[in-house]
Amino acid sequence: MVPVNDLTRHVGPLRQQLNDVAGQVIASGCFVLGPRTSAFESAFASYCGVEEVVGVANGTDALELALRALGVARGHAVAMVANAGMYGATAALACGATPCYVDVEASSATMDPACLERLLRQTGTRPAAVIVTHLYGRLADMPRLCEVARAYGVPVVEDCAQAHGARGKDGRRAGSYGDVACFSFYPTKNLGALGDGGAVATNDPALAGRVRRLRQYGWSAKYRNELAGGRNSRLDELQAAFLCVMLPLLDGWNARRREIAEAYSRGIVHPRIQVPAVAGEEYTGHLYVVRSADRVGLQAHLARLNVASEVHYPIADTQQTVMARMGGMPALPVTEALCGSVLSLPCFPELDEVEVARVIEACNAW
Repeated sequence: MVPVNDLTRHVGPLRQQLNDVAGQVIASGCFVLGPRTSAFESAFASYCGVEEVVGVANGTDALELALRALGVARGHAVAMVANAGMYGATAALACGATPCYVDVEASSATMDPACLERLLRQTGTRPAAVIVTHLYGRLADMPRLCEVARAYGVPVVEDCAQAHGARGKDGRRAGSYGDVACFSFYPTKNLGALGDGGAVATNDPALAGRVRRLRQYGWSAKYRNELAGGRNSRLDELQAAFLCVMLPLLDGWNARRREIAEAYSRGIVHPRIQVPAVAGEEYTGHLYVVRSADRVGLQAHLARLNVASEVHYPIADTQQTVMARMGGMPALPVTEALCGSVLSLPCFPELDEVEVARVIEACNAW
């Protein structure tokens, strides 16, 4: 089977380095909020081109704490897309806020600036924030989206969980456009730990300070709680040490992912399979996603030829049971069409040329 991802192959070449830094952490006796976390926060901030990075326990916590740091609370609304696995909605609901949904562009599957502007112009209650997701590792149209949001005084939260290292045509990296940005280091991410982890990035020191307090109970000093909404959400020393080993390799991994994606986009020529356009550094190749009106048939065909595939994501937020119960969900025609047709093919840095050729041949043989 050609897998969609293979973490054993991914971390195998780093096993000795990872063992070494794990031993150093164990020997140090410092396991939470120590020097390795600080070192990773500093290195990742420099990499992303931002002033501050705050390590937290996971990507969903990053979104929630970023929203709380912006003042999002019960009774507020948060604008977002509905084709990104409901992670943004989970964070908004945890704050007591209500998700409000924006349709996406068909070409990129990311938030449509025109639809965002329509929402902000027409809504009776202006959203307290907008979460922009860089889906599949492809940068959304951040210059235009930021322009629209700021014209209405709405802060922008970048969801960069799939876009570590993506770079716009202006040279800026994912995470440096919005008022605040959120990352996940779940093991399957382009920059993944060996467990859970996340981070919040920003150029606003006051915002970073609020996130630092929120990640540790809302403390302003030890045992002194002054900020509501705090929790225990800290990137531990072991995961920070692993991430410090992996960060220098990220650009090379992303380049290999783009090579594989380009081979697919040039080699898959089946008329019933729509492939994404060849892309530059604005795309990290986190997921390589094709579209087909007969996704079920294509997926079954690939399985018979021992090529794995997955669906990211099959159900729009607006059609999830928990959201449908709330009522008032909008029609999102582009989002709903994508949820019914997208299929992710194998794409990870260690995929070899024989496997890439097998995937292309299997698609074209359908």
